[in-house]
Amino acid sequence: MAKTYDFPSDLLAGQEELHQVRAELSALLKRLPWSVAPLDGFSDNNGWRKVERPASPGWTPDEQAEVEKLRQREHELAVFVTTHRFWTDVETPDRVDARSGLKHASRTREAG
Repeated sequence: MAKTYDFPSDLLAGQEELHQVRAELSALLKRLPWSVAPLDGFSDNNGWRKVERPASPGWTPDEQAEVEKLRQREHELAVFVTTHRFWTDVETPDRVDARSGLKHASRTREAG
């Protein structure tokens, strides 16, 4: 049976926000043009698979700022979660399992 961990509320909140920020960033990047700077489209079928891209108008300054803001917040949260004082109380061999448990903790609470 898998060991359960009593994660502190601030660590759980940080991990949940990290999930949310990553989902928001992923959705934003999918909506944005493929190139940050304006570039012409291209087609290349000389490689192992054909690659085509339409012309890209580039990202607006507001879009660039939003991506930068989300990436910065993602970084801050990742540092917070990985350096949280909780991990010093977890035995070294158990840390991978505990980290995995934290990543899935919010989903487990929602299902329960």
